Amino acid sequence: MQSQVGCKLGQPLGARLYEAADALGTSAARKFFTITLPGAKYGIASAAMVSFTLVITDFGIPKVIGGNFNVLSTDVFKLVIGQQDFPKGAVVALFLLAPALLTFVVDRLVQKKQTSMLTARAVPYAPKPSRRRDAAMTAYCSVIVLLMLAVAGMALFASFVKFWPYDLSFSLRHYAFGIVDGEVNVAMKNSVVLALWTALAGTAIVFSGAYLMEKTRGADWLRAPVQLLALIPMAVPGLVLGLGYIFFFNAPQNPLNFLYHTMTLLVLCTIVHFYTTGHLTAVTALKALDAEFESVSASLKVPFWKTFWRVTLPICTPALIDISRYFFINAMTTISAVVFIYSPDTRLVALTILNLDEAGEPGAAAAMAVLIAVTSLTVCILYLGVGRLAERRTQSWRKTP
Repeated sequence: MQSQVGCKLGQPLGARLYEAADALGTSAARKFFTITLPGAKYGIASAAMVSFTLVITDFGIPKVIGGNFNVLSTDVFKLVIGQQDFPKGAVVALFLLAPALLTFVVDRLVQKKQTSMLTARAVPYAPKPSRRRDAAMTAYCSVIVLLMLAVAGMALFASFVKFWPYDLSFSLRHYAFGIVDGEVNVAMKNSVVLALWTALAGTAIVFSGAYLMEKTRGADWLRAPVQLLALIPMAVPGLVLGLGYIFFFNAPQNPLNFLYHTMTLLVLCTIVHFYTTGHLTAVTALKALDAEFESVSASLKVPFWKTFWRVTLPICTPALIDISRYFFINAMTTISAVVFIYSPDTRLVALTILNLDEAGEPGAAAAMAVLIAVTSLTVCILYLGVGRLAERRTQSWRKTP
């Protein structure tokens, strides 16, 4: 077959499969369902699980625009904050753990059928350009981007008007009010510090944990419980997580009580809150690597840390950058997970937005939200530059010879 379709040993695996399918006259739809989709099924399943659990446990959107449409997360907030009924709030919170159990079961079922798509001799398949297909996909993505920009644009517009929606004349008073009265300079510094430490420590912890689970042997009985623990944070609303932290670390008899009201505790809480998505990203990247890398290294008596440093880490660099960026952006914008454990010395700019909105200053709150968006956009551009540099240095193997 290779002589008929002109395949070479170092040619991408996907390219060989597609060329063989073309030689047999296979339709494009059949190639998609038999070649492309099976290779991407673990990533698709992970994305579906992430979306499901994020939606069912979200607090911010239902709280702001949900009105009288109650969901479990807002019910927990009303019971704990509004009625001070902690036992009932804890009972409702337990129902939010059900998605974690469902996610764990689905993840284990998919893992049993997942096979490695990246061997030691393969590089990813690069599809040929198609003007019609590329134009259609560009148009589709453009519509999604425009809808997202429209939502953000409304907040930007509201931050520059005097009094929404009655006086739409231009004004900077919301920025002046928020910066002066909200003390955003201190809060912004604290938010950036929190985001930086969360990005650095979170990425290291997440990737190390995923590597130990996927690329090491021994203590197999621990893998299922650890995987379950890694998935639980996504099913726990930040509000419930913050309550748990305040009850645990505020106890005088707790030897870790010294962490209460410190930046270290904010970093720890934020890492745990967003751990699951980073973990799934790291696991998906590591599953694409064939176990042949570790086997060959072991047969050559190469230390595992050297294989990790020279092979695994460079190949997974794009995933590491994505995880770090995810942690940074979410740490800049998180509210529910830290609203109970911050102190006057560690107040964050996102919490300033919450306080301004509750004080009846939506314009000033929108202005502070714009400052967060600008900061996050700047950091994303920096990450993009770092990603391009890392791609040139570590991903040259992806290019087809």
